Amino acid sequence: MIALSLAEIAEIVGGQSYDIPDPAVTVSGPVVIDSREVKQGSLFVAFAGERVDGHDYAQRAVEAGAAAVLAARPVGVPAIVVDDVVAALGALARAVVGRLGTAVVALTGSAGKTSTKDLIAQLLERKGPTVYPAGNLNNEIGLPLTALRATEETQHLVLEMGARYIGDICYLTGLVPPRIGLVLNVGSAHIGEFGGKEQIAQAKGEMVESLPEDGLAVLNADDPLVRAMTSRTKARVLLFGEAADADVRGENVRLTEDGRPSFRLHTPTGCSDVTMRLYGEHHVSNALAAAAVAHELGLSADEIAVALSESGTLSRWRMEVTERPDGVTFVNDAYNANPESMKAALRALAAMGKGRRTWAVLGQMAELGDASLTEHDAVGRLVVRLNVSKLVAVGGREASWLQLGAYNEGSWGEESVHVSDAQAAVDLLRSELRPGDVVLVKASRSVGLEQVVTALLENATEGEVAGR
Repeated sequence: MIALSLAEIAEIVGGQSYDIPDPAVTVSGPVVIDSREVKQGSLFVAFAGERVDGHDYAQRAVEAGAAAVLAARPVGVPAIVVDDVVAALGALARAVVGRLGTAVVALTGSAGKTSTKDLIAQLLERKGPTVYPAGNLNNEIGLPLTALRATEETQHLVLEMGARYIGDICYLTGLVPPRIGLVLNVGSAHIGEFGGKEQIAQAKGEMVESLPEDGLAVLNADDPLVRAMTSRTKARVLLFGEAADADVRGENVRLTEDGRPSFRLHTPTGCSDVTMRLYGEHHVSNALAAAAVAHELGLSADEIAVALSESGTLSRWRMEVTERPDGVTFVNDAYNANPESMKAALRALAAMGKGRRTWAVLGQMAELGDASLTEHDAVGRLVVRLNVSKLVAVGGREASWLQLGAYNEGSWGEESVHVSDAQAAVDLLRSELRPGDVVLVKASRSVGLEQVVTALLENATEGEVAGR
């Protein structure tokens, strides 16, 4: 964060100072919400959560070097006390970014936000210092924490914005107004809360409504609900996708033998070929979105193509590919799941596993509301249509729907199994995996299926695998 005195911070957030002997003391370190991450000169933000109250750690934070605490009540150490800590954190973020000449890029979408954010960050870092979220810090707390990492040297600030309700993105863009706003797609994620895709489109479109006249809306030409957002912005529009009229376009899209996307990139300033390190055709759309942002910020087609071809994943458990010494390949995509991302991951598995035995270890897709049965059934059926060798459905009712869909589609017998939890899946796979198998693990975060990959990679030896 840029250096600010405690007096300046108190004025920005409208807070009262308590136990501060010298208001001229400067916050020069990071703004953190975990006392274990405090560094000298930090501002520690105390939230009262359901299970942990940050106010209880205020003294520990100051002892570790924090200049003060942003809190909802006096805590016996230097503190700025406010009525609403979340609102104060947002106000501080807006004030800090407002003092910088940083290009602010914000993106949203039902699927692919974090992967696209990672790509944008890796492209823009070639142009200058870039700040972006670790993981998916995309809500009213994570977004300002990311923004507050920006300094006078920061040229680009990349922000991911999530939404569960109409109005969420409007609120987030009010905290840190973007100049470039990107909408990836409108899918089924959180459809249980929104009630339908039209409502999701309404929420995602708040991104482009927030843009100034001299801003840029980057929109997916291949998604009709996103393309229609052109009419909702006063900013200039740049379309990306495989559509013939897309300004940033991918042509001759194909997959390499091991499932990596390759395509010809067209931008308004030139063309170049891309072969990505990431797996799955769904990354083409993510890459084109990132390319559109990079084009706007001055990268040439050749520079973009080289960067896309060299970029990897920066966030854990998102198509994270690891091969055991015995040749079993794990695709850990267990961070989250919705119908669109689940289908994309399965298609990537089918492409990666050509000529090999493939396993889909799948769990619940959360927050689908009345569409849950239909969507889980459809994913189970797709497993069969893609000729995936084995389905392991993990968890309760929703997992049983996955298995039932596969059974009804292909009259599968031993090819599919329903197990109760992650440990049961580990036990099954440990006894049945063979050298050369490819295993996809994917579910909503709450299922915790990353434990499956962790357990099967831990102390892996060739002797563990059946048939050796």
